[in-house]
Amino acid sequence: MALCQHSAEYLFVKNYLVISALGEDRPGLVNELTRAILDSDCGILNSRMMALGSELAVLLLVQGNWNTLAKLEVQLKRLEQPLGITIVCKRTEERKRQGNILPYAVEVIALNHPGLVHRLVNFFTTRAISIEELASHSYNAPHTGTPMFSVNIAIGIPADMHIAMLREEFMDFCDEHNLDAMMEPIKG
Repeated sequence: MALCQHSAEYLFVKNYLVISALGEDRPGLVNELTRAILDSDCGILNSRMMALGSELAVLLLVQGNWNTLAKLEVQLKRLEQPLGITIVCKRTEERKRQGNILPYAVEVIALNHPGLVHRLVNFFTTRAISIEELASHSYNAPHTGTPMFSVNIAIGIPADMHIAMLREEFMDFCDEHNLDAMMEPIKG
């Protein structure tokens, strides 16, 4: 019965901690981080983990009550030196949506050249469109080995914006910069 009561209380807790960890990529690193979160009676709400070169970057949004987050912050500080990682923690609040936005996905593939991410981000932000999430990846094209770059962006378009006009401007922008791209609503 106590477990059910604890679980029910956990659902209503609204304290959040953003954790950023960076260290040499090796087996067990993520296990140690997630164990510290579990041992502190906190839960992971969102996570991103990626090998970048020989480093592992971890970004987590953790939820718990005030005391469990404080316990976790202390545990994470103790893990830095033994694990050889850098950890930054910051308390945050639940994200509030800005007005009525429509979620769209943008995917771009192009030859790899400097400034592509900036030009894409600039295109949307100058139109008051929020960048919700962005991921990019460089790779060599099959068969030719040509350096390529892909960018996936989740954006929030204001509901009062004329979507057809925005799509046309975006496709013109992509043609001008020799980018293969698509922009579609995110379903579900």
